[in-house]
Amino acid sequence: MGDTNEQITGATAAEIAASVRGLRDRGLLRAGDVLPPVRELAERLGVNRNTAVAAYRQLVQAGLVQTRGRAGTVITGHSPTAQDGYAADTVLRDVGTGNPDPALIPDPSPVLAGFGGRPVLYGEPVIDPGLEAWAREWMASALPTADFRITITSGAVDAVERLLAQALTRDDAVALEDPCFLASIHTVRLGGYRAVPVPVDEEGMTVDGLRAALDAGVRAVICTPRAQNPTGARLSPRRAAALRAVLADHPYVLLIEDDHFSMLSPHPYESLITPEHRRFALIRSVSKFLGPDMCLAVAATDPETAARLAERLSPGTTWVSHLLQRLVLGLVTDDAVQAQIAAAGEHYAQRNGAFADRLREHGLHATQGDGMNLWVELPEPASVVSERMMRRGWLVRTGDAFRLADRAAPSHHLRLTVHDLTGDEGDALLADLVAATR
Repeated sequence: MGDTNEQITGATAAEIAASVRGLRDRGLLRAGDVLPPVRELAERLGVNRNTAVAAYRQLVQAGLVQTRGRAGTVITGHSPTAQDGYAADTVLRDVGTGNPDPALIPDPSPVLAGFGGRPVLYGEPVIDPGLEAWAREWMASALPTADFRITITSGAVDAVERLLAQALTRDDAVALEDPCFLASIHTVRLGGYRAVPVPVDEEGMTVDGLRAALDAGVRAVICTPRAQNPTGARLSPRRAAALRAVLADHPYVLLIEDDHFSMLSPHPYESLITPEHRRFALIRSVSKFLGPDMCLAVAATDPETAARLAERLSPGTTWVSHLLQRLVLGLVTDDAVQAQIAAAGEHYAQRNGAFADRLREHGLHATQGDGMNLWVELPEPASVVSERMMRRGWLVRTGDAFRLADRAAPSHHLRLTVHDLTGDEGDALLADLVAATR
């Protein structure tokens, strides 16, 4: 591979990273190939060593290479990114799915008979007027400005992908929470953007982390103000105010808020968006309370961002079906469905809180946050505990897949989905988890 490495060119970090990416895309660099040491590359290209370090860092953040200590920096294969949901081909009891309880998802059958209406044809508005009016009122309660537009997309991931595509170009930097929602990691990497990690604690994104990301030149920030996945953290009023102060000097950075738990959360919403921020999007999908198969999300954005999104939504191709829009409207405006959603939110909070209390009684700390899951801290590497749990018949999700920074060190966390366990299953999981950490 010496001849191929000689083909790496560039005078800046971005140019060097793009050169390596190009060689990889053309098959001249393959999985397992070792890149030249930083000092050697810097000397050959006549650049500062820090420039070569920054180039390799960009490639690591994009998932194109891995650093393996003395083994060097190695081209990665096209391995699939971890995804939420049930694991395939396993006989183990899966407690790492992140799924809502199917028994708590409202049955759409009673509403199906009452909606419909005339067919929608090419050239007509892509948003159902009734849903748009309802969505505008829903989003207005969480936004500090009335100057926003509504866009309907095929779920929150689709919204994030479109938002980044209309604002960023390849290799642009995006600030992501660390640990991070798997779909966000996947979306950023597939788009060719660079993920810049912002640490998360129990009050949400850290102030120093966000400041460092902005200083590093991120063009977009993706934040989960409540029910952060995987940790369950939510922004406190104090933390939200401090983050807004940091963002005040960066009004044109695209600020994306993913309020995926919305109707299910018992906690008030703390937004980072201010009336002065010029590029923003608040996204709320219906998948957690109406079911993952309801691929619909509402995005409330500034007018310019909405105009750019509209260019990427055309009738018959990338719009969201009006039949689905009308079904969602029928469900969310039905009193019985609203009562079911409220009961589901109470169920998740109660079941997660009760299991977290039991873990603490046995010396294990579990963040009693918001959302579908529990974030459990372990006294030893999660991969070790995971193997022990597999021998006991459980499939758990370790924190390694959710991390962006310091991936060389093993995670000491598990993300558990326990809200749908029976009493006996909960007892068995608790006993086995305690035994696996001793």
